[in-house]
Amino acid sequence: MFGWFRSEKRERRRKVELDRKHLEARARRFLKSYLNADETRKPQFYRAVEEASKQCQPVKSGLPPPELEDAQIAEATSAAAMKTVLGREERLKKDDRISDFVTDAYATVGIAYHRAAGVYTMDKEMQELGTAAVHLLTMATSYMRAQND
Repeated sequence: MFGWFRSEKRERRRKVELDRKHLEARARRFLKSYLNADETRKPQFYRAVEEASKQCQPVKSGLPPPELEDAQIAEATSAAAMKTVLGREERLKKDDRISDFVTDAYATVGIAYHRAAGVYTMDKEMQELGTAAVHLLTMATSYMRAQND
């Protein structure tokens, strides 16, 4: 039993390290840019993060399979966001602000869903970043729903 707990803790630590290496700086940049944006630019952030979230969902149409728990869905969504960030970084051209913006949105989604999955329970700094990312994603979802109504 304790071996399982240690391996779970080790796996969580590995995920945090990967997130710090590949997602943290991009998510921080995205969130800071959002905070500095005027009200006319904020919808661009909402659209980008909402679209990134939709693209990373394990089931894009309908409801997820009932056997998946919320944490598993959040984990799968974060993994898809990480995969997208890594793939986009390979193709990214230097000083391409639009590509950077979109990639940063995916990084923010990855951080938000790892926060939702409870990956950052042992890392206060990443937990705070994740909370900010979750808040932005929640605002984006609300904004996009209001636009569609």
